[in-house]
Amino acid sequence: MTVSEKIVSDFIKNKVEFITTVPCKQLATVIDKIEKCDEIYHIPSNKEDEGMGLCAGAFMGGKRSAIVMQNTAIGVTINTLVTLTQFYRLPLPMLISYRGELGEPVACQVEMAVHTKALLEQLKIPTYHFHKENDVQEFDSILKHTFMSNKPVAILTDATFWNGY
Repeated sequence: MTVSEKIVSDFIKNKVEFITTVPCKQLATVIDKIEKCDEIYHIPSNKEDEGMGLCAGAFMGGKRSAIVMQNTAIGVTINTLVTLTQFYRLPLPMLISYRGELGEPVACQVEMAVHTKALLEQLKIPTYHFHKENDVQEFDSILKHTFMSNKPVAILTDATFWNGY
């Protein structure tokens, strides 16, 4: 089973029925698997904060939801994370490509990588960082914890996890 297949399988096992995604080269394979999955309703989003609003609506309609996005958008999601997701205690798994580390070919991605973990820590959002393929074995437990605690959680997946840029 590939990493992307395991991620989608764990979403299904944890009854995640709605996922929104924002395009990302690193996440393309998992996004494709989500799109082809009959058990998950997939809506692409233009922006991450818009996607979080869609996830909140799905949750309020009785559906477990998740968002797949890049870390470069953490800055534009802060208000939504605090005033919607955290204030209303909405569980929100955020599968996030962690762009900007060693080997990153796009210079502007590096700046957000410097701030991503600090921003998530400041917001008191539990954060997990997947470096190696085997780290995906924790994904099921992270999802269970997210839905049990009714909190957002960030799962950062770097380029080495996805086998390079």
